[in-house]
Amino acid sequence: MSGMPALQLSEGAIDFINEPFIHGLLKGKKPDAKRVREIIAKSLAKEALSVAETAELLLADSPELIEEIFEAARELKKNVYGNRIVLFAPLYIGNKCVNDCSYCAFKRSNTYAIRRTLSEEEIRQQVVSLENKGHKRLILVFGEHQAYDAEFIAKSVRTVYDTKVGHGEIRRVNINAAPLDHEGYAIVKAAGIGTYQIFHETYHHDTYARIHPENTRKGNYLYRLDGLSRAFEAGCDDVGLGVLFGLYDWRFEVLSLVTHALYLQDRYNVGPHTISFPRLRPAAGVNLDENLLVNDDQFKRIIAILRLAVPYTGLILTARENPQVRRECMSFGVSQIDAGSRIELGGYTEAGDAQVMEREQFSLGDIRSLDEVMRELMTDGYVPSFCTSCYRVGRTGEHFMEFSIPGFIKEFCTPNALLTLEEYLVDYAAPETRAVGEKLIEEELARIEDGSMKSDLAKRLKEIRDNQNRDLYF
Repeated sequence: MSGMPALQLSEGAIDFINEPFIHGLLKGKKPDAKRVREIIAKSLAKEALSVAETAELLLADSPELIEEIFEAARELKKNVYGNRIVLFAPLYIGNKCVNDCSYCAFKRSNTYAIRRTLSEEEIRQQVVSLENKGHKRLILVFGEHQAYDAEFIAKSVRTVYDTKVGHGEIRRVNINAAPLDHEGYAIVKAAGIGTYQIFHETYHHDTYARIHPENTRKGNYLYRLDGLSRAFEAGCDDVGLGVLFGLYDWRFEVLSLVTHALYLQDRYNVGPHTISFPRLRPAAGVNLDENLLVNDDQFKRIIAILRLAVPYTGLILTARENPQVRRECMSFGVSQIDAGSRIELGGYTEAGDAQVMEREQFSLGDIRSLDEVMRELMTDGYVPSFCTSCYRVGRTGEHFMEFSIPGFIKEFCTPNALLTLEEYLVDYAAPETRAVGEKLIEEELARIEDGSMKSDLAKRLKEIRDNQNRDLYF
């Protein structure tokens, strides 16, 4: 990276992805049923699995054992998170980029891409549109470009929080952007961000070097790998991992994600708040290697095994997937999804339901409205949640781990999810959706043990229903 300024790393930064070790595990002997069940039992006790144990689950490829892994993932998700699904929307702020990643439509050499950065007023317009649909949680997405420095990101975050219409407000802003230095993370943290998310794309060194040109900042493997370590050191206590499945062997990427999660847990006493696992999708100006694409059966195994490997971590299933796949995969351990998403710049006010390839980073598989997605979730027995209480009362970072690892978090999540759902039903839902939702709330309330929590929850639900109050949480 000659000609580029020295890049700041965390204290004692190392490349902790041991490729020979990981490849050796994947060449290991297939475990027998007894061994697989021992590993599953450890996970159901809410203990994080080692990389070697995770590899054994990947090597267990008989239909019977795969089904046992799926069933365990369902049980663990229910025990840790209950039946809630947290909802959010992505908001793309700018797609200028200095990188030239071969798989991305935002790469600098892609002449098909229409470059744009939303102005402050345009951000407000997008947020108003999202609030009018009922959204409370956003993730802001930025290309890697000098125009999108920490000050710009922080200003965008403040604009989102300051934009309110009627009962609408955004209560949680997460970030998907390039890695920063310590000072940069401190600046965006001060703006009130939630999770800072960085996808490593692929952890395989040779593949990473091949698809990320060396003369770009993203071409520095260690700088990107170390990005979330710097975030922790700068005070960001919630971070998100992710890879783009379809660039290299999916089994290697799963073990690398677990390696990264364990490294953060060991070094900072806090694992990742979320893990994302998007599959490579078609995009303008991008060629795909069909041999590396992950099929639906493999995708389901990825989700289930990650759920067992990192019981305390939220798993994000994006609208890259079509509705049928999303519905089928939901039970394997997913705790967050986006809905009503648009990924073209200005898409929430300008593009409607039409997908414009030249304005998107990739193509979406699920372009249904937020209301449609919520109605299906509730019909399937899930509780849609816009809850942000943990972040606002300090249950984040290490404190979040204290609650979530033993499974206590669902004691907060279910009541808070019901309160945010009631807000949505009263303020934004279509009549059919509201009817389904009110029935679901009654059923969930009946399942809660009698006591002060139940009576307080019933009282607060009534306050929302009677338009006396909003933004109530435990």
